[in-house]
Amino acid sequence: MAEDQTAIELSSTLTCPNCGHVKTETMPTDACQWFYECASCAVVLKPLPGDCCVFCSYATVPCPPIQEGKSCCT
Repeated sequence: MAEDQTAIELSSTLTCPNCGHVKTETMPTDACQWFYECASCAVVLKPLPGDCCVFCSYATVPCPPIQEGKSCCT
């Protein structure tokens, strides 16, 4: 691995803004995840305005393209 590259984290912990349920998920590397159904309350999460995916809006680690400093979901 080159000096200027950092490892991409694929695990991120989502927190439902509706009920507070927390779950760690593996992020896709080949597509953005625009919807996520909470396992506890069944609310379907969607990205907040300005965010590209649910991981960027509700999780501890942003999606892989954002981690790499690239544009996401083009």
